[in-house]
Amino acid sequence: MKKAQYTARGPVPQASIECVDFPDPVLAEGQALVQVLAAPINPSDVLTLTGEYGTLPPLPAIGGNEGVGKVVAHGPGVSAPAIGQTVLLPRGSGTWSTHVVGEARRLIPLPNEADPLQLAMMVVNPPTASLMLSEFVDLKPGEWVIQNAANSGVGGYLVQLARLRGLKTVNVVRRDSAVAMVKASGGDVVLVDGPGLEKRVAEATGQAPIRLGIDAVGGQATHRLAGCIAEDGTLVNYGMMSGEDCMVSPSTLIFRDVTLRGFWLALWFRKATPQQQMAMFGEIGKLIATGQLKARIQATYDLPQIKDAVAAAAAGERDGKILIVPTL
Repeated sequence: MKKAQYTARGPVPQASIECVDFPDPVLAEGQALVQVLAAPINPSDVLTLTGEYGTLPPLPAIGGNEGVGKVVAHGPGVSAPAIGQTVLLPRGSGTWSTHVVGEARRLIPLPNEADPLQLAMMVVNPPTASLMLSEFVDLKPGEWVIQNAANSGVGGYLVQLARLRGLKTVNVVRRDSAVAMVKASGGDVVLVDGPGLEKRVAEATGQAPIRLGIDAVGGQATHRLAGCIAEDGTLVNYGMMSGEDCMVSPSTLIFRDVTLRGFWLALWFRKATPQQQMAMFGEIGKLIATGQLKARIQATYDLPQIKDAVAAAAAGERDGKILIVPTL
């Protein structure tokens, strides 16, 4: 059995992580052994390796916070999920591994016939997109929402979920080469960020009021996005891809009463009831299993290639997700 382990953090995320062997675990009462089928590398994983994320596990640690697998062995007293059942891996369980041990009662069964690569990405990005669309502004079908980093993982899910809910999207990207990709995924309007964004958005939407904005970039990009938000609207920030603090002019906050909020999925998980979490995963799992929700995948890597995989995930201008797909 193998796992991707790191013993230090630093500015180069792939520098400290390596693939190492570990012995077959002995299962305790109530535990199950799960063979990992696929696990993505998210921006939060990269920031964890560099020490810049909001919460950091003690070292040494195994990389990976989400993924899917199939049950291959039961510990004492366990009969379900059944051997061979596809399950959602426990959140934050170190999923960049060939195998994970989990409490059987907390393993969420998933459709065996669904694509495991798509299921592997259902814990972080889809809930983030879904909750930002619903938790801050009560949008009605036909309304517009604007987002930047529209070609990101969250951005792609947001476009699809907005369309399923009857919403229209203005999608802002940082390079010309990303425009066609976002349009192909269902974006109603796709624009390249930069000067004059507010005017270009107004022209593209017929000056429709936009009550919700989603920002993943920070810096001046936040300021430009805020300029596109209607009076009394809300701008939600969930990242800082620019590496800069969010900038919003006092006039936007004072004279147009635009609210700047933050969103972190980990906080939602802390506050949400088990029933709320199950309802969220049930909805997302059904949409993925039926092909209504999916993400672009740029490449898959085996565990011995973990350094290359992390470097690829940390690089800019990707056109899809990087996944770890372990082989035995």
